[in-house]
Amino acid sequence: MSKVKLNQREHKQINDAVALFESEKNLFVQFAEGLIDHLGTNDELSPYIHFIKYRVKDPDHLRKKIERKALERKRNNKKPNIDKNNLFTEITDLTGVRILHLHTEQIQEINRIILSIVQKNQYILVEGPTATCWDVEYKNLFEEIGISAHTQESMYISVHYIIKANSENNITAELQVRTLMEEVWGEVSHRVNYPDESTVPACRDQLKVLARFTSGCTRLVDSIFRSSQT
Repeated sequence: MSKVKLNQREHKQINDAVALFESEKNLFVQFAEGLIDHLGTNDELSPYIHFIKYRVKDPDHLRKKIERKALERKRNNKKPNIDKNNLFTEITDLTGVRILHLHTEQIQEINRIILSIVQKNQYILVEGPTATCWDVEYKNLFEEIGISAHTQESMYISVHYIIKANSENNITAELQVRTLMEEVWGEVSHRVNYPDESTVPACRDQLKVLARFTSGCTRLVDSIFRSSQT
């Protein structure tokens, strides 16, 4: 079976989409900074925030992401469908805001306050909250407090929201909320396993071990806070 490749027209389609993002990048920066201001200065939410930051997607990472999606569609006998006309609606994490907090049970109040901030500032909640996790016990915890959750093999744990600036444009941001321990695994994995998965089996195995260590640390921190309240 021949390897699926992108043709010249498809490469141009991707390059045009990336070029559009680069020309409009400042709009995503402005939205992320405004969102951080509303989240980080909120009197209810700020006590839960250990750290808050944002990033705008690297154009090279964006190009690789669109290429992966295009190749996947071609493998399924479909035409690549992301271009400059629909980029901002098809790729919703062109900018991302991340909130780090200390322990898992805080997410119930954090979620309530975030939804309130979204409504108060007339943002549009496109998706979420949705939790991604690999630990079934935490999946159950999220679902018990009304957060949709699904498991995946990547060992990634986070609660996601897709927030749109307003009804007048398609500028969106992905808001991620996770604990400090979950951030350790996420940052290490991002450096060595993204945007291309590591080809070194030992590295992939070590990331799985790290995920279990950080999950154990999360459980310990959760237990410490529960016992401190008794």
